[in-house]
Amino acid sequence: MLSQAFRRAAARPACRFYLFSVLLAGVLALSACSWFDKSSEGDDADAKYVERPVELIYAEAWKHIHERNWTAAAKQFDEVERQHPYSIWARRAMLMSAFCYYQANKYQDAINTADQYIQLHPGSQEVAYAFYLKAMSLYEQITDVGRDQTNTEQALTALEDVVQRFPNTEYARDALLKIDLTQDHLAGKEMEVGRYYLRRGDYIGAINRFRVVVERYQRTPQIAEALERLTEAYYALGVYDEAKTAAAVLGANYPGSRWYQDSYALLVTHNMKPELNPASWISKLFQSPI
Repeated sequence: MLSQAFRRAAARPACRFYLFSVLLAGVLALSACSWFDKSSEGDDADAKYVERPVELIYAEAWKHIHERNWTAAAKQFDEVERQHPYSIWARRAMLMSAFCYYQANKYQDAINTADQYIQLHPGSQEVAYAFYLKAMSLYEQITDVGRDQTNTEQALTALEDVVQRFPNTEYARDALLKIDLTQDHLAGKEMEVGRYYLRRGDYIGAINRFRVVVERYQRTPQIAEALERLTEAYYALGVYDEAKTAAAVLGANYPGSRWYQDSYALLVTHNMKPELNPASWISKLFQSPI
């Protein structure tokens, strides 16, 4: 299970780094502006439509950022795009709005704004960050393995998209780390359901779940237990060749693990031993050690 605190610790630094590097240009550009609109206060109050110069709206957004009033800042950046859609400020304001919504934990708003930026500015130099911010907003919504994992699957897809589209960026490097954690989370969900089926004696249902882990998530820490559970389930069904094969693959890759010890003991107790069957789907999947 990925804890919320762990995910935030992993996700926030890169986003903060981008905030300061990107907005530095805004600080310099606005250094001559010293006025602020006092009319919009409060985290969730909508920015009132009062036509103002773009510099003034941007300055108000910055005021809220310095106060860590992220929602109010996002709404001011939205105003830049709404009131001055063709200005040079509008594109950057949209991206900053997405960032501020993310900081405010308003993830769906962040995703929607990032998607809008991607659609309107697919060739901009900053579009990589929009993809990354969308992925992080999905990643932050990963729930524990006992709940529906739709957000986790969407986060994995978005993270992989960042890596494929922008392989040589800091965003891709960070996304790769989170892909591993997300895959482990999805594998954990399959294991939880598989164990439930195994306890109930639904061996076919259990095998189907453990097979997903073995086929899709071989690089996760769940793989050793998945092979041991396959040994149990196949043995319970009387499919001994598959049980022995699962144990043999487990022994080849994790010979000192408790999971191999359990598999080995189960087979030896019933006058069997781990043995590879070349025709098994497990053998074909593991042509070489994991």
